[in-house]
Amino acid sequence: MLTALGTAASCTAARWYLDRAARRERSYWGDRVRLTALWNRGAAFGLPVPARWLPAAGALALAGLLRWGRRCPAGAGLVLGGGLSNLYERVRHRRVYDYLRFPKVPGPLGRYVYNLADLAVFAGVGALLLSRRRR
Repeated sequence: MLTALGTAASCTAARWYLDRAARRERSYWGDRVRLTALWNRGAAFGLPVPARWLPAAGALALAGLLRWGRRCPAGAGLVLGGGLSNLYERVRHRRVYDYLRFPKVPGPLGRYVYNLADLAVFAGVGALLLSRRRR
């Protein structure tokens, strides 16, 4: 639970800090990381899910995650914290603030814009899958 709270707080702080005009378009580490601010109304990776279904789908996915929490508490906390952060933005703003791009990543992943919550969810799912594989 502590991991989830820390992740959600970090995501909120990052969004608050980066949602300023002076910090919007910047490149770091030889253009490997680019700050590109935008509000995303759609689902992850442009999936064709109606926007009105996204908060309910997110809440159901987070509820299902509670079942896996005992296997890998840190992974579940990352998924829960990142998911709650994105869910909060969807409910409050009807969209999610994305700001991180990795343009030098090979393949289509370099075209997408992410936020810290998305990265926490990816890392948490990876940890959950690895913990399941070990058993």
